[in-house]
Amino acid sequence: MKNGLEDVIAAETQLSDVDGERGRLVIRGVSLDDLVPGETYEGVAASLLDGLMERPVTATTLRSLLGAARVDLYSHITRLDEGLLALPPVDAMRAMIARLGDGQDLDTALHLMAAPAVFLPAILRLQAGQRPVTPDESLSQSADILRMLTDRMPSAEQTAALDAYLVTISDHGLNASTFASRVVASTQAGLTSSVLAAIGALKGPLHGGAPGPVLDMLDAIGTEANAHAWLTDALDRGERLMGFGHRIYRVRDPRADALKNALSPLVRSGQVDRERMALAASVERAALAILKERKPDRPLDVNVEFYTALLLEALGFERQAFTGVFAIGRTVGWIAHAREQALNGRLIRPRSIYTGPLPKVA
Repeated sequence: MKNGLEDVIAAETQLSDVDGERGRLVIRGVSLDDLVPGETYEGVAASLLDGLMERPVTATTLRSLLGAARVDLYSHITRLDEGLLALPPVDAMRAMIARLGDGQDLDTALHLMAAPAVFLPAILRLQAGQRPVTPDESLSQSADILRMLTDRMPSAEQTAALDAYLVTISDHGLNASTFASRVVASTQAGLTSSVLAAIGALKGPLHGGAPGPVLDMLDAIGTEANAHAWLTDALDRGERLMGFGHRIYRVRDPRADALKNALSPLVRSGQVDRERMALAASVERAALAILKERKPDRPLDVNVEFYTALLLEALGFERQAFTGVFAIGRTVGWIAHAREQALNGRLIRPRSIYTGPLPKVA
């Protein structure tokens, strides 16, 4: 972090870069196009944490350490009382994470990375009247999440699809939740404090709470034949088309195509509702055509929310759980940014511009 006013507008980072003009996302020097498919959650997590913890970890080592952390955290499930289970899943998950220690070491980081992966499936199952499923430390993070959610072993295609999602959303520049994480870390508070602040920012509907309404839109449209008329009427009412447009990207969000491609094996193998996918494709085509006609000077294309909703639905997550799944993938990015800030930065103290009344001069 630099001195003076630059503290307010920029943070130096080696973690990720978002190029909105070119539609490019770089994570630790590698383009997202080269990370997905192929990279695992453990692989991208090891890359993001490289040089930031007290000892290095490889993807293989991280898989083993995360498995052990998931097993260790399962004992916390007994603390999920009726009050917590009455909350939305992300709020119950956040409350459980708040009970963890607030260190700066690798063990704290591992437990924070494993916590939402264990807590969210257990919360969802208990809220549905089902028994939670114990973790299997021999599995990868993605495979175990799906197994704990459904109580059955996921297919290779399902595991690869969730890996692709977790890799895709692992880090994305200085977004609202990551900035919140860095602000807290700049005070030298622990990693748990940083992650809790980030989850608080993530749950807002303008950030991580947005994918669910994409499915609401598809449900309302219903059939491919209704797409054009429904979307036109929505725009006439001044409504936003969910899953289209982005604050940073002036062209197509590269994460959208990464997730669209991750869905393809599920479609080919018959593990996803093909009618749902056909409806989504029709809505995408119609929306892009209408937006181009209505707003020719404003580039609006598909964003990550559109295919996030379709992918997570295909994997068996209810839409009220989407923000929590987002947190599973993004936690390692928050931790990496928090550590980078704590090691290399200074206290983040933006200047405010006072616009209120001034005292009268005597």
